[in-house]
Amino acid sequence: MEQWNKDTILIDEVSTLEMVQMFNREDQKVATAVGRCQGEISAAIEMIVEGLQAGGRLFYIGSGTGGKLGVLDATECPPTFGTDDNIVIGLISGGDEAISGWREDTEDDEELALQDLKKRNFGSRDVLVAISASGNTPYVLSAVRYAKTLNSKTIGLCCSLSGNLESITDLCIVIDVGPEVIMGSTRLKAGTAQKMVLNMLSSCSMIKMGKTYNNLMVDVRPINAKLKKRVIDIITLATGKGEKFATQALEKAKGNVKVAILMLVMNLNATVAYALLKKHNGYLKKAVKDDSF
Repeated sequence: MEQWNKDTILIDEVSTLEMVQMFNREDQKVATAVGRCQGEISAAIEMIVEGLQAGGRLFYIGSGTGGKLGVLDATECPPTFGTDDNIVIGLISGGDEAISGWREDTEDDEELALQDLKKRNFGSRDVLVAISASGNTPYVLSAVRYAKTLNSKTIGLCCSLSGNLESITDLCIVIDVGPEVIMGSTRLKAGTAQKMVLNMLSSCSMIKMGKTYNNLMVDVRPINAKLKKRVIDIITLATGKGEKFATQALEKAKGNVKVAILMLVMNLNATVAYALLKKHNGYLKKAVKDDSF
């Protein structure tokens, strides 16, 4: 990652098309590098699910690009999976100012990490995903050390084989993306790799928590016109019923997509469908397979 990329040395001399081709060739290496970490990613997901089911929360923490990616992933969970705003939390050194601008100077502030975690009452049941391309960001390492004093589960996400993050976390996902297109610019291949892994950590955890039905977002929040239309589409796809039936069921279910699907799939009224879904803690697939109704 910090090495000099011999394949892009002359990037400032080539045509625009050749420049783009260099980037594209390097980006193709990222998915392969992430693929080599499937075992560690799977173990991290299991760790996250265990924490969430025990009443804990998922925290992402990082600086610069890594911090922004963590915040992005966290803020997408409520509208996509219907989670409470306080279930998946993204922390970045420098706070809001670092999100809308840049505060790379804060990545060396070890005390700031403790302050940020304590503000959110980080505790023993919570799971911390520490994001640092180099694996050596002081802010991130400090957060991990604090989490360890609370006996919290810690997961590292880095792109360097020589980082310190791996030695202090319970589990570390180390993605060897190779030298960056522009030496040291970790917002490129390292950032892409981190985004891919974060997609899997949150999405797979939510799937295992029953937040989808097949691959449909049945807990999506219909907060705009596009999502309201998507909800109807989800119900029709899940049930094989037409838009008219989907709309009627959704109205009877008072906007609860899962209940509407249960009503149509199992021919239940809203009250019974609510009870069945509650019995299975909101896990729609388990409710649909319940032979007792």
